[in-house]
Amino acid sequence: MIGELLDFSGRVAIVTGGATGIGYATAMQLARLGASVVICSRTADELEAAAARIAAASGNRCLAVPTDVKVEDAVVAMVQRTVDEFGRIDVLVNNAGGTRMGPLESIPTRGWDSIFDLNVRSAYVCTREAGRHMIAQRSGAIVSISSSAGVNGVKGGAHYSAAKSALQMFTRVTAAEWGKYGIRANCVAAGAIASPRVLEAWKVAGLEPDDMGRTIPLRRTGTPDEMANMIVFLASDAASYVTGQTISVDGGPSLGGIPDA
Repeated sequence: MIGELLDFSGRVAIVTGGATGIGYATAMQLARLGASVVICSRTADELEAAAARIAAASGNRCLAVPTDVKVEDAVVAMVQRTVDEFGRIDVLVNNAGGTRMGPLESIPTRGWDSIFDLNVRSAYVCTREAGRHMIAQRSGAIVSISSSAGVNGVKGGAHYSAAKSALQMFTRVTAAEWGKYGIRANCVAAGAIASPRVLEAWKVAGLEPDDMGRTIPLRRTGTPDEMANMIVFLASDAASYVTGQTISVDGGPSLGGIPDA
């Protein structure tokens, strides 16, 4: 039964960027489905408050570990803390990411490197460190959060598009190399997902969700919970034969041709 395949009881999940938006929605769903969850981000107060809400709503443990995922030693410490507290790692969600948009000709080298550090290098270090424990236990599921920018590209985001594309290929190779250990790795490419921080960015740019939704086949933007649904599915036994894939959650493709009425 599908319900049994979505049972995370006895499993331990790490969700980076777990205090807000997609990461928070994912951590909440995993906890409600039975998992013990570790969430990390840089802002300790925000993180502790999120962990308390998740624990109260789910009845399961949610451990807040303040971590800057761009700092290798901090990631190593966060993964070790997880193992020390719970004894294993079954799920890793590489959700931390983001960008600042700008035209290609004005992106400084430091800015380019920073976006790769946040969106690719951090996922590599988290995967490597958590993966050591998954390899030892010969099981695990890794889900990394990409973007439509990594699938189709986006003008004003050459660095971000390239980084997310690299994350997708990293995931594909991880799946190929670690499948023999019973580890699955997949990506979820987010479209226009109206998380609180994205809504703030749109507001600064003078955009409203309705403006963004008009060009989407489903005629609306998505929600963090809709992203979390796919992430949790890919982390679960319901997706036991799915690995090395990038799956878009974007409300449908925008195609050329006859204009809509």
